Amino acid sequence: MKLSFLPVLNLRRKPLRTIALIVTAMVLSAAVFGGYIFIGALQKGLDSLQQRLGADIIVLPEGAENKVDLQNILLQGTPGYFYMDKSVTEKLAAVEGVDKLSTQYFLVSANAECCTVQVQIIGFDEQSDFTVKPWLKEAFGGDLKDNEIIVGAGLSTRVGHTLSLYGVKCKAVGKLERTGTGLDTAVYTTNETVKRLIRASAEQGIAVLSKQSPEDVVSSVYIKAADGADIDELASKINTDIDGVQAVRTRSMMTETADKLSVISESAAALTAAVWVLAAVIMLTVFYITANERKREFAVLRTIGFSRKKLSVLVLTEALITAGAGSAAGVMLTALGVFPFVKVIEHKTALPLLMPNIAAVVCSGAAVIVTVLLTGTAAAAFSAHRLSHIDTGKILREGC
Repeated sequence: MKLSFLPVLNLRRKPLRTIALIVTAMVLSAAVFGGYIFIGALQKGLDSLQQRLGADIIVLPEGAENKVDLQNILLQGTPGYFYMDKSVTEKLAAVEGVDKLSTQYFLVSANAECCTVQVQIIGFDEQSDFTVKPWLKEAFGGDLKDNEIIVGAGLSTRVGHTLSLYGVKCKAVGKLERTGTGLDTAVYTTNETVKRLIRASAEQGIAVLSKQSPEDVVSSVYIKAADGADIDELASKINTDIDGVQAVRTRSMMTETADKLSVISESAAALTAAVWVLAAVIMLTVFYITANERKREFAVLRTIGFSRKKLSVLVLTEALITAGAGSAAGVMLTALGVFPFVKVIEHKTALPLLMPNIAAVVCSGAAVIVTVLLTGTAAAAFSAHRLSHIDTGKILREGC
């Protein structure tokens, strides 16, 4: 028998002990890998939201929708709409500290061919926009024409296909990457197209405006503050000087969202660390107990010519086999249990989860496996040191 097979034979001889070590390594790797994926997805989702706001201040009708509702529409894509008189834009442009502004329209579809639920329709001004177009270019680099739309990743509509909104056929010319939020089911188009859809909704008996014309209203105004301007003071000035509007600083919305996600991330990180420490202690305990049980075995090996180095290599090899098998299984099971159900997790948790790309996942999985191997090896090294220094004569005389 070759000595290289001895670690495998030892593991097969004690199946319960081997299974316990493999399961411990599997739990450790699953906790660490799962925690990394979850925390990374939260951070990436938050970063995506921050990139998509772009403005310093958002102005909307006072009393029509409150700040929380605005967060739901902008950060989670919850269907909703509201309007205010378009003359507000002229008043805002005259406020000192405003560098540039752009209007948007919100509308909710009554039904759509793409899905069984309402979708949020967001219109923006092609000429003045500075918040939407920078990241829409990822999906479509040109200028949108009449009845052309860019659809979210969560809609089944493909580029080149048409989507019927209030009976108006709109052509999809681009499809966005996933954001991990309800915005994945939103539709983006120009203000002119949204106005056309508002008129079409009225023709179908679904009037979103009572007496006003679509030409006379806007849903929101996005403001970029001038260099050096105090954004808090600018928002306060708008709320004080202009009646009927509510100015909200975008950073305050993101701060609240980021704070909530930070608590969740910290909790997940703490849980991961706790599982790591517990698994490491269990590994150390199992190897320590095993060392006591195997004293006679190693004493015999020493008497037939095994050096201390060979005994250490034997123990470390067994640890590498069990830790390697367990960590690889933990990473694979976690991947199989998480990635196919990302949409379900997003829906149940209402969190902006945006999964890392495949390369990042593979690298993190490999890093977790290596880390678990090091943890198992460190635990085994302690036992190997004790076993390599046993008094073989005393052990054999005692019959242990």
